[in-house]
Amino acid sequence: MFTITLEMLTNTLQMFGFLAIELTVLFIAISYLVGVLQLYIPPAKIQTILSGKNGKGYFIAGLLGAITPFCSCSTIPFLKGLLRAKAGFGTMMVFLFASPLLNPIIIGLFAVTFGIKVTLFYFVIAMGVSIIAGYLLEKLGFEKYIKAEAYSEPKPSCCGSSCNSSPQPTNKWLQIWQTTWTDFKKVLPYLIGGIALGSMIYGFMPTEFVAKVASENNPFAIPIAAIIGIPLYIRAEAVIPLSAALAAKGMGLGAVMALIIGSAGASLTEVILLKSIFKNQMIIAFLVVILGMAISAGYLYQFIF
Repeated sequence: MFTITLEMLTNTLQMFGFLAIELTVLFIAISYLVGVLQLYIPPAKIQTILSGKNGKGYFIAGLLGAITPFCSCSTIPFLKGLLRAKAGFGTMMVFLFASPLLNPIIIGLFAVTFGIKVTLFYFVIAMGVSIIAGYLLEKLGFEKYIKAEAYSEPKPSCCGSSCNSSPQPTNKWLQIWQTTWTDFKKVLPYLIGGIALGSMIYGFMPTEFVAKVASENNPFAIPIAAIIGIPLYIRAEAVIPLSAALAAKGMGLGAVMALIIGSAGASLTEVILLKSIFKNQMIIAFLVVILGMAISAGYLYQFIF
């Protein structure tokens, strides 16, 4: 019988507080940084680099994702910046898939924990599937499932006599902050909702349960691990050590790979945040790509290693 303990409640509240502070700071900081970059790098330049009209655009988007130390949630404000710069849809999706999966922290911990061969396998799978998925989603016309308001630039607030027919010169840094704050207020309900759900799952789902249902004796261990990974929000710094601990408890190594990709690639909080940008059809396509990548990588890893 499942019993709620004081420790579970404490873990849930601690995780909620930690994530609320961390993701709020990350979202605001990254949004502001993107605004600064847009100030110095013309949208036309970004559009040219990430046009998606040749193979280089997709590969550059994947490399951009690999060198940005973003988790799945903090990728969102950067994605919004790419939307406003009118970067190619396919290359934006490559960045969305690749950035959290190829986080430098994850790659470094992967190499230390599982060795170079496994790390190279993971990198090739994550990069390859991200590029293929971005290309196919663009060719299939999924760009139409981006919400119209995601492209719009928030209008700076004004009050009293400060608003008139002739725009007055304003501090550029203040304008960037106004845009950042407007963006943050729009996604705040999604952010809090995602953090609350993720924290409850984190607090009430014991690692022993995950290891048991995804053991080597379970033929469905890999898809189960991939599905469990999405609501089980795990930070980049924790996903590899936790996976190593689960493997030590009897979890199959293919299932471990699926869990890492599922949890790093599509946290529940990120999916809820993406609702502010994408329509349901695009959300479903995003989840299908991440789950497909996680499951195929798990079985392929099991076969090779």
